Amino acid sequence: MDNNQDYLNLLRKIKKNPNYSQRKLAEELGFSLGKLNYCLNALKLKGLIKIKNFKKNPNKINYLYVLTPKGITKKASLTLNFMKRKMTEYEELKKELNAKK
Repeated sequence: MDNNQDYLNLLRKIKKNPNYSQRKLAEELGFSLGKLNYCLNALKLKGLIKIKNFKKNPNKINYLYVLTPKGITKKASLTLNFMKRKMTEYEELKKELNAKK
C-alpha cells in the first residue's frame, strides 16, 4: 500500500475520532506502532494535523489529533484521487469482462 493510501486512512480515522490512542489507531489501521508514529509525524510536518497532549491529565500519554484546514483539504484531495483510481480500475475490469464474452 502506498503512503498516500496510508495517509488517507489515517486522516479518516483521526477525523472520525481525534481521541484515539496511538495503540488503537495502529490496531484499526493494521500498522505497527512505529509505522503509525512515522505517519503521524509526517502528517504533522506537512501541516496536515496538530498533535496536542493534555498537560493537566495525569496520564501523559493521551493525545488529541486534529486535522488542520490544510489537512481537511488534503484528505479531500486524496479521497478524490482514490475514487478516480477506483473508477478507472472498475472501467478496465468491465472492459475485460465484456471482451471475454
